[in-house]
Amino acid sequence: MIRGNDPILLTPGPLTISLETKQAMLRDWGSWDATFNRITASMCADLVDIVHGAATHVTVPLQGSGTFSVEAALANLVPRDGKVLVPQNGAYCLRILKILKYLGRAHTALDIAEDKHPTAAMIEEALKADPKITHVAQVHCETGAGILNPLNEIAEVCARHGKGLIVDAMSSFGAIDIDVSKYPMDAVIAASGKCIEGPPGMGFVIARKAVLEKCQGNSHSLAMDLYDQWTYMQKTTQWRFTPPTHVVAAFRSALDQFKAEGGQPVRGARYAKNVQTLIDGMGALGFRTFLSREVQAPIIVTFHAPGDPAYNFKDFYEKVKARGYILYPGKLTTVETFRVGCIGAIDHNEMRNVVSAVGETLKEMGVTKIAPKLLAAA
Repeated sequence: MIRGNDPILLTPGPLTISLETKQAMLRDWGSWDATFNRITASMCADLVDIVHGAATHVTVPLQGSGTFSVEAALANLVPRDGKVLVPQNGAYCLRILKILKYLGRAHTALDIAEDKHPTAAMIEEALKADPKITHVAQVHCETGAGILNPLNEIAEVCARHGKGLIVDAMSSFGAIDIDVSKYPMDAVIAASGKCIEGPPGMGFVIARKAVLEKCQGNSHSLAMDLYDQWTYMQKTTQWRFTPPTHVVAAFRSALDQFKAEGGQPVRGARYAKNVQTLIDGMGALGFRTFLSREVQAPIIVTFHAPGDPAYNFKDFYEKVKARGYILYPGKLTTVETFRVGCIGAIDHNEMRNVVSAVGETLKEMGVTKIAPKLLAAA
């Protein structure tokens, strides 16, 4: 695990990465160098294998944050006359809707409460009600609240109705099993600075090859043209434009560590233990989680803020940071919350230390009523 004086990032990305991954960024690479291009090729092959897609899918890496790749996937894989259904239960679902508006793609939202997830029946009903829908864009783990949406059930409905499924797996890829060989998906999108535990700076779209081959001309942008990026890489082994070489090299190291740890099952189990340790410890202090355990993903946990007048997030954040941990503000509009990420190069022992830091901070602030405002009178 991580050691040193830097604070631990309890965020859903960027996150705390290992010293070995950091050290991989110390070498400079030429973007056309054959050795670097072999790193890119091996990275792309390993990413496809994580979702069991070697027979049907290919990886297209893209410079930029994960949102760049989400936009690229929507722009390329949805034809200009397509229509996208977005089951919406959080901030990153809303971002997809915003992207679709920018792209000029027809779309419709299926609005759901932030503590509930869409069901197969909901998707089925929406598809039957609007035959113009060609695709569903689903966020797998909505880190606005930390909810895990039922991807496999949604994939089965989409397949039954012949609709393309585009999955924003930004915060789940590598931690939660995704199997495109069993559950058809046109694309799985993620980024370097998430559960593989690399640095931020690169996204990637794992796309169904048969779909990607037909999407030439769909893109609104040269830089985000996945078809052009993919075909150029096939011809030359190189990126079209300057790649984030240090990020790619570090991500290769992170992938090697991911495989050495035991891959998705072991990494997911470590994160799940982190979450359990955190919830148990924070519960002992009096905190309540926003989500029920049934829908809680092992990625990030949203807690209700204390209703005590002595509490304010800014001071709470700074005092916990001084003790070595960087928290994440709440993303909900209805109630005051804060979030604690449980991913990165950390284990359950670190989560116990987090709980201790929070407890010490509450004492320093004079916060004694931990129940949230909406429950403080109860």
